Amino acid sequence: MSTFTTGSYTPVWCKSNYSFLEGASHPEELVEQAQTLGLRSLALTDRDGVYGVVRAHVRARELGVHLIHGAQMTLTTDSQVVLLATDRGGYANLCRLITTGRLRHDKGTCSVTPDEVCEHAGGLIAVWSGTAGWTGEADANRDASLLVSLREAFDDRLYAMLARHRQAEDVPREGWLRTRARQAGISLVAGTEVLYHTPARRDLQDVLTCIRHGVSLYRAGRRTRTNAEHDLKAPFAFTQLYRDDPAAVEHTNEIASRCTFSLNEIRYRYPSEQLPDGATSSSWLRQLTEEGARTRYDGTIPATVREQIAKELALIDELDYCGYFLTMWEIVAFCRRHGILCQGRGSAANSAVCYCLGITAVDPTRVDLLFERFLSRERAEPPDIDLDIMHERREEVIQFVYAKYGRNHAAMVANVVRYRARSAVREVGKALGLPETAVDRLAKRLFYYDALDQHAVGQVGLDTDSAVHVHLLRLVEEIKDFPRHLSIHPGGFLLGHEPVHDLVPIENATMEDRTVIQWDKEDIEDLGLFKVDLLGLGALTQLDLSFQLLEQHYERRLSMAQIPEGDTPTYDMICRGDTVGVFQIESRAQMAMLPRLKPRHYYDLVIEVSIVRPGPITGGMVHPYLKRRNGEEEVIYPHDCLKPVLEKTKGVPLFQEQVMQLAVVAADYTPGEADQLRRDMAAWRRSGRIERHRDRLISRMMAKGIERAFAERVFDQIRGFGEYGFPESHAASFALIAYATSWIRCHYPDVFTCSLLNAQPMGFYSPATIVDDAKRHGVEIHPVDIIYSDWHCTLERHDQHPTPFAVRMGLRYVKGLSHARDWTRIDTARREAPFDSVDDLVSRTTLDERTLSRLAEAGALTGLQPHRREALWQVRGLARTPTSALLGKPTPDATPAFATLGVGDSIAWDYRASSHSSRGHPLAAIRAELTAQGLPDARAISLMRDKRKARYAGLVICRQRPGTAAGVVFMTLEDETGFVNLVIWKTVFDQHMLIAKTASFLGVTGKIQNADGVVHLVVDTLWHPELPQRPDTVGSRDFH
Repeated sequence: MSTFTTGSYTPVWCKSNYSFLEGASHPEELVEQAQTLGLRSLALTDRDGVYGVVRAHVRARELGVHLIHGAQMTLTTDSQVVLLATDRGGYANLCRLITTGRLRHDKGTCSVTPDEVCEHAGGLIAVWSGTAGWTGEADANRDASLLVSLREAFDDRLYAMLARHRQAEDVPREGWLRTRARQAGISLVAGTEVLYHTPARRDLQDVLTCIRHGVSLYRAGRRTRTNAEHDLKAPFAFTQLYRDDPAAVEHTNEIASRCTFSLNEIRYRYPSEQLPDGATSSSWLRQLTEEGARTRYDGTIPATVREQIAKELALIDELDYCGYFLTMWEIVAFCRRHGILCQGRGSAANSAVCYCLGITAVDPTRVDLLFERFLSRERAEPPDIDLDIMHERREEVIQFVYAKYGRNHAAMVANVVRYRARSAVREVGKALGLPETAVDRLAKRLFYYDALDQHAVGQVGLDTDSAVHVHLLRLVEEIKDFPRHLSIHPGGFLLGHEPVHDLVPIENATMEDRTVIQWDKEDIEDLGLFKVDLLGLGALTQLDLSFQLLEQHYERRLSMAQIPEGDTPTYDMICRGDTVGVFQIESRAQMAMLPRLKPRHYYDLVIEVSIVRPGPITGGMVHPYLKRRNGEEEVIYPHDCLKPVLEKTKGVPLFQEQVMQLAVVAADYTPGEADQLRRDMAAWRRSGRIERHRDRLISRMMAKGIERAFAERVFDQIRGFGEYGFPESHAASFALIAYATSWIRCHYPDVFTCSLLNAQPMGFYSPATIVDDAKRHGVEIHPVDIIYSDWHCTLERHDQHPTPFAVRMGLRYVKGLSHARDWTRIDTARREAPFDSVDDLVSRTTLDERTLSRLAEAGALTGLQPHRREALWQVRGLARTPTSALLGKPTPDATPAFATLGVGDSIAWDYRASSHSSRGHPLAAIRAELTAQGLPDARAISLMRDKRKARYAGLVICRQRPGTAAGVVFMTLEDETGFVNLVIWKTVFDQHMLIAKTASFLGVTGKIQNADGVVHLVVDTLWHPELPQRPDTVGSRDFH
């Protein structure tokens, strides 16, 4: 039992920012402030949930603060009660109660009945405070019967809360509460509602309240708190506030002494699998692994593989992880049975057992992957298997897991959506009552992680000295990274042998048939729980569609394993950086790297996938690797002990596994310390934990004779990996998909284009860019047509070179068309008989006027009426004129003579109606005007010599400002001949920020940078091209 010094107290009613849009401090901040104030204990009691408790638990464990686990429950009677867990059973009851209240409502709402509270009373302390929003005795009297029920259920574990916030109603409320407590024989406990760790957050709490209620500060009324008395108080201030009732203060410590539960007590068991008669989990896993090994290695298992399998199975059995591997095998088997393309990745690719079970596709003995990165005796956490599933059919797999384990034993892991720059500006600005147009302009000027500053405020015409704008700057900075709402992890499942709701509450997600727990993936990892990741991957959908098209149109049956390895034309294409739409190597940065790295083998792609990442870039490892690879620099090792670690990457650490090995070999980290380093790498943005390793790593490496400069670069790389870690095992799995999609693009560009368009949305590029790139590669694109188009894009045979098939655009690309509402009618009518006129289409499909108009505007009715304006006139007239049962179809009005659309107008109509054009590129129609102004096309730019001055104008298709680039912005412009990649230094970007962030058709002046077959235009100035008519665009895809 805890001991407490005189004058100390325990805060028993504290809400963090995980009481979404109510608390104004992070859980960690509350714990840290408690320690600073000398408080031994603290209760975290977020509203209807335990969302932030793991973060508080981790920090409390580090600081030696006793954390009490609880929640403030919303009752159907409008009363409120704080429940605190005394033991493990009480915590399970709390989680069950919250689950009950959450599952009866849609996402975001919770309520429980008094009877339900009483039914879950075991192991819980209840702190009752009467009716929420108490305004008089009439409200309070409604709680009389509740108090009787609570007293019977909780006995001496029921307290009455004396809440003092220096408000006028405190006195009458407290008087009434004291009377009721005395009559019921209930002890009184002192407690203020803590909403922030310091009074400085009061303004932010007011803003959060306004956001929650959808009002501005001017209209908030009594919704906001009346003063700043909701801070975490120092012991002296708290005891002074209750100096007339020291017993009530002492009862806070009594509660703390009774609440001994800690999350450290959670003993998690993975669910047992159904096994064949007489089999154990261990024997069944061994049998399946051996059968899979014989299949993988054509009946003859190499001795090295047998040895690795035996080693892995022994450790898996020792750590009692057999059930986890059997679950993943069963999920993969379900996918195989139902033709769902899937592939394991992550650290699981380091495992020979996973490879033999068919979970992963990478032979770890072939690539020499580190099994200890996946599983080791020293690591106090379960293995991590990520299963990528074709995104079009992932929901089938998710529902299979729900059906197999039941809703009580399976729930998806949460993803906490947090405030970033744009969302913070929009919602704080609205709460402050700023004009919506001004807030919108300001938000649109910001990138995802931008900081809001006076310059940005001034750019949109706002007064930087205005008090309200000063408040905006401060409050936006404070609210950034605050939880906004709960979402679902892309595919993480928590599975439990015992009901999951005994570990953490379960609630409904927005998506139908989905339930989600109240913890995210970091919480799961911090507690060492098993998470099964079922992730949707568009590239697998595209590959599956490609294999279907190859079989249907080329009579060639293929799978990923059957794609020819080491294909020279494929690697030639990759080395040119000609990789639009290719998985993982299609970004501007990857395209620029490919001609320099010149991949010629599978492992080259593994490196390519990994090298354009924050870790290697931040650590300054990219250029040394390229120089050594190209023979321009000698391969050296900072110390002999590092050669085994760095030999395959020419002395330069590129992978996360290498960084971990470096820590062990060069800095004498134990395996446990190395794993903690990995965990801290993943969490550095959240809590800065990685900085604790800096001095230890650098000093230990220097003690071994390694130069300080290299040691510091390694640490910088570790920090970069924390921002976006990419282990070798990930890259090895992704490289297989990258090669497969490259091979199809190289040898079957028609199939590649069709499947890529049908797998959208995915990747870096819009459908318009994909279409134009395909046309530049000889693929003929046929426009959307009501006579020929299916919902998805299809292949149509034609006799032209270089591809025997053209791609017919699908009706899915016509804006506003619905598959369920519109396509089913079109398809049904067309199966009965082909359409022979616009009139026939209108009468047999009964599509509404809006849908018919969109089809006409998109040019989809050309086969029935060659001219779009005439088609639009006809469908609008027919749709508005009802058919008479007596007189039959109406006689259509005479169609006026409309001017025929020119090429430029046709392309513009295409873009407006379907965001692409098979008829041409928007800039092709105005190329003569651009040439007259001395503006070259992208092809001409690509042929210019190094350091030449150049002017260019193109459509902006991509903006990117990586955090590793010191403020440099990369943009890609496009025209009918290809791409121009821009480099915009920070000073230039700041000078032209408005146009750089907002222009969709952009002119630039700069200097050509042409090296190693890679051409960039380094920009000096940005400007708006002056043309009689601006081209239509689809907007850019911006990344960070």
